[in-house]
Amino acid sequence: MAIHILVAEDDPDINRLLVRILEKEGYEVTPAFSGSEARLLLKAAKFDLLVLDLMLPGATGEELIAEVRKEHTTPILVVSAKGQEDKLHVLKLGADDFITKPFDVNEVAVRVYTLLRRSRDFAESGEARSNISFKKLEMDEEGREVTVCGKPLALTAREYDILALLLRYPNKVFTRQNLFETVWGGVYLGDDNTINVHISNLRAKIQKLDPEEEYITTVWGVGFKAAKPRAGGRA
Repeated sequence: MAIHILVAEDDPDINRLLVRILEKEGYEVTPAFSGSEARLLLKAAKFDLLVLDLMLPGATGEELIAEVRKEHTTPILVVSAKGQEDKLHVLKLGADDFITKPFDVNEVAVRVYTLLRRSRDFAESGEARSNISFKKLEMDEEGREVTVCGKPLALTAREYDILALLLRYPNKVFTRQNLFETVWGGVYLGDDNTINVHISNLRAKIQKLDPEEEYITTVWGVGFKAAKPRAGGRA
């Protein structure tokens, strides 16, 4: 089943970029260049997710969020240049996530995937789950089961979600804020210890089953990513 996304952004260049990012991920995307156009499209068709700017002509992003939330639970991702105060405001209004401009291309794809995975419609489509192979690790996303060297890896729900993000986007460096806001779904307040503890536990559990390989690497001053395979190894 196709996943339909509405992108409401009045800047033509940013709108086209968002459409390209999402179409590359396999979604069907409809662009809107004003709040009033987005409002009409929302009345005429059903969308699985809404990506919108806040400063839209015709109807603001805040107005659209309030209107959608009166009748629907459609996931809403806000992409805006506004600051922390506005971010907290729109999350309280009913937005599910917030990305600040200028944004990272891979982060948009990750956040959209995470929101869709959480929604019932996307889960029922059967497209949110797959199997991931990385070095000697096998991940069954449907069953949320992981094995390393053929042995089961016991993970908490948060540890699993962190590992799934890192492995699904192995070339992306995730900041602690990326990880917290995507996995926990809350506002990151700068508490690095929560992420550090989960990453440390993940590494320790994997190392017990495969002490010769590195699976998660630290990019100092930035965050974490999946470790590159050693020469001659497999991804």
